[in-house]
Amino acid sequence: MALKPSRGLYLYLRTLKEALGDDIITSDEAQILKVLAEALGVRPSDTAECLSVARGETTDPFDELEEDYAGHRMGDAATYQTTLIAALDDEVISEDEWSMLNSLRTIIGIQEDQHTMIEESIRSMAEIDENGTRRIEQLNRFNTVCPY
Repeated sequence: MALKPSRGLYLYLRTLKEALGDDIITSDEAQILKVLAEALGVRPSDTAECLSVARGETTDPFDELEEDYAGHRMGDAATYQTTLIAALDDEVISEDEWSMLNSLRTIIGIQEDQHTMIEESIRSMAEIDENGTRRIEQLNRFNTVCPY
């Protein structure tokens, strides 16, 4: 079944291609991709075909479209926040995960002030969340590895 172009599919494919940059998808990357697929509304049945597209085995549904799916859209900050929290809650954060998050931030055009607001939101949630302290430690590391 052919993939139907959508904004969510576009973002998922771009991030998946970033994850495949080293030809391997680690378990950490797979976890981020799963969260991202859910947040973007990419059906589980489409993820295998997306992998085939990312590997160049199948035609990319965005190659010959006139519609532009790039740039910042409504809801992108929430998607980025959800994905960032999923990465922060992971016990081991690899350089591949940081790269994917940084790539997603760039793809959807998260500005420095938006990232700051998302960071403040995560910090404020830390006080009432059982994973809060660990999440803040990981967030501080992310800001060191991928500064804005």
